[in-house]
Amino acid sequence: MPQHALECGDVSVLFGEVAALRQVSLGFEAGRIHAVVGQNGAGKTTFARVCAGIVRPSSGQLLIGGQPVPLGKVNAARAAGVELIHQSFALPPSFTVAEAMEFGAQGRGALFSAKTLRARWATHLEGLGVKVDPRARIRDLPVETRQAVEIARALVTDARILILDEPTAVLSPSGIETLFERLRGLRERGVTIILILHKIREVLGIAETVSVLRGGRLIEACVPVGTIDATRLANAIIGTATGLDKADKAALVGEGVSAPSTHAAMPSAAAPILDMKAVTTRPDGEGRPLDRADLAIRGGEIVGIAGVEGNGQQTLVRALAGLVGLERGTIALDGLDVTRRPVIERRAAGLRIIPFDRNSEGLSLTSSLWENWAARNLLLGRILSFVAPARLRKACQASLHGWDVRFATTTQPAGSLSGGNAQKVILAREIDETARLVIAAQPTRGLDIGATAFVWRALRACRDQGCGVLLISSDLDELFDIADRVVVMFSGRIVAEFTAPFDMAAVGQAMVGDVGLDEAA
Repeated sequence: MPQHALECGDVSVLFGEVAALRQVSLGFEAGRIHAVVGQNGAGKTTFARVCAGIVRPSSGQLLIGGQPVPLGKVNAARAAGVELIHQSFALPPSFTVAEAMEFGAQGRGALFSAKTLRARWATHLEGLGVKVDPRARIRDLPVETRQAVEIARALVTDARILILDEPTAVLSPSGIETLFERLRGLRERGVTIILILHKIREVLGIAETVSVLRGGRLIEACVPVGTIDATRLANAIIGTATGLDKADKAALVGEGVSAPSTHAAMPSAAAPILDMKAVTTRPDGEGRPLDRADLAIRGGEIVGIAGVEGNGQQTLVRALAGLVGLERGTIALDGLDVTRRPVIERRAAGLRIIPFDRNSEGLSLTSSLWENWAARNLLLGRILSFVAPARLRKACQASLHGWDVRFATTTQPAGSLSGGNAQKVILAREIDETARLVIAAQPTRGLDIGATAFVWRALRACRDQGCGVLLISSDLDELFDIADRVVVMFSGRIVAEFTAPFDMAAVGQAMVGDVGLDEAA
């Protein structure tokens, strides 16, 4: 039998009466790339944290290299060669790359100068193929480079087992391929890699084996990827009774984009719901400013924004929300000039936003579900208006049930929900009968198959009810599947526009600045 780099036996994890893992027994062969998949709440992250010593299981055992390891001991797991890279990056943003690397190197305790520190870690980074200036601040790095530094930091301790929790969630398509090449290189060096993933296409593209968790139980154990297809894997993840329509399921499992019928007919020549003309924003340190950006969205269409991250997408959302100043240009919402109007008046005019980061921008994780849900109503109410918590809790409960949010009570903190359910809370708050323009920024990032399809259906329903929808996504497959038009942002400008059927190569060229708007038209 091949040697197992990491093996767990009958591992169960209980949080009160909730079982996050139920008697999971699984062994990973050394020197290979393994994937662990499942829906949000299936137990994937809990499993990774058990392996890394962060979570102590209620029962079971953990073997690394055939030797038992104390449970719930991070230092013991690291000493045995296990490193976990979390989905949310952990290196201090204000540190330089060299300082962050030193921060991750435990037990050195030596005195050093800035010069020797830079030289030491430049060698380590170059050896791993990470091209970065050791003097650069972590916060200033592109997301792909920041992740590469996180991996390099993990390998400082001579890790032999590398666990990455949803490593592709923040990456562009090109960044994902760069990551995969880096991981293949580490495998050739003998590192065992365990990837927590949720996209089937990615699993089939990088992993050698795949294991499936559903509801905390092990459904498939280290199945060779060459023996399993996308449909069987999807059924293992979400079950055969999925509730997904044929088009969504085909797109999600990688059998091709959905049928043309999922795209709306081009809307009429009525006045646009969003009419943004020649907008240039003031530099504010929060992202690349917009440069003479024009964008119009009519009711009854979904317009997708494609582009390499960092090319002005966040500034676009902030400009539409009134959170960044304009040097020139105008913004009209449903016929109302909102160029100089505050956030609250734009929301009163029907602007709704599903933000880039649901945990930091979309929800207050320590506040209750009803407080998060009621925030929009409270914001639009008069300052001295009467607040009736009991009535709001009752309305919140009805709304969350209507959006199929899985929760125990409206008084529980938002941080207790899985990613998919947290996103549904935001949808329940933002999408109502008064919405006119819905901005959805990376709305399916980090979500599993079922939650992704739910979001897609919600956005299509908004469109079909006459709303304008602006969808920002780094996933071109997602944009091509549900957007009626796709525009490309590059260096703060709208540089190209495409309609279905979409040309992947042409869109990709525009994303790196190889085509202008006139050429695309």
